[in-house]
Amino acid sequence: MARAAVIERSGGPDVIEWRDVSLPPPGPGEVRLRHTAVGLNFIDTYHRGGIYPLTFPSGLGVEAAGVVEAVGEGVTDWKPGDRAATFGPALGAYATERNVAAASLLPIPEDVSDEIAAAALLKGCTAEFLVERCARVESAWPVLVHAAAGGVGLILVQWLRAIGARVIGTVSSDDKANQAREAGADEIVFYTREDTAKRVRELTDGKGVRVVFDGVGMSTWEASLGSLQPRGLLVSYGNAGGPVTGVNLGILAQKGSLFVTRPTLFSYYVTPEERRAGVARLWEMIRSGKVRIAIGQRYPLEQAAQAHRDLEGRATTGSTILLP
Repeated sequence: MARAAVIERSGGPDVIEWRDVSLPPPGPGEVRLRHTAVGLNFIDTYHRGGIYPLTFPSGLGVEAAGVVEAVGEGVTDWKPGDRAATFGPALGAYATERNVAAASLLPIPEDVSDEIAAAALLKGCTAEFLVERCARVESAWPVLVHAAAGGVGLILVQWLRAIGARVIGTVSSDDKANQAREAGADEIVFYTREDTAKRVRELTDGKGVRVVFDGVGMSTWEASLGSLQPRGLLVSYGNAGGPVTGVNLGILAQKGSLFVTRPTLFSYYVTPEERRAGVARLWEMIRSGKVRIAIGQRYPLEQAAQAHRDLEGRATTGSTILLP
């Protein structure tokens, strides 16, 4: 028997239920993965809250690390005892164990712990594709990172600093400002008490930044547009402050022929080759010390609802993991 989170409807954290689930043997092309660490991500709240619609009942969570317990017919790349991790796209990571498609698993290097794998894989691969394949940031570019002390934010700041970009980060508190600075942010903007776009202009001699990485969404949309220089790129990759809707494309012309993209991880990690290359780049950055994964919080697995409340309440820093 496994313990697994189930949701029967969209809603707040209270819709998360925990049930005993009987697992059948893994089917063809599947493995049974016993979870040792589960990653918490904002996409989990989008699934739970209905921003990304689901068919109910549904599992929850996309990211986990663990140990292969059994393999199904046709699986040759994995054997019992292998360490493996996944970042989806299938839901169901909020569980003590589950059957998953073998093709969705990635090996965990010997020098990477299960906790780091669960904390880093989805967020780190997000940073990889955003910086290197979506925005294609170059050395010396001025760049704005919203929520710079968050899970993705801290990795983005480090990654950008490693390639030589000038990083401006937005945060809500002095403690988060210190964390963003330690990660490599050159300048800090306190979005709760400063006009973000005005301050960014001041920091860039009126020019603005080349790229904005915005995982917040609607509540920072105007500030992001106002922070960009002509022909700058707004990368809107999340909805922590609500989804962006009702956009008048004319504003892009008025602000200087701006570009906007709304990318998702799984559009950049489609083929096995893309997945292997992107993950290899992440492990390379971690091994080099250029990217350090900060696990700010650990919760027992079945306290996932509280973890969601804290995440949505901006009470977390760095990455958060759930422990079975």
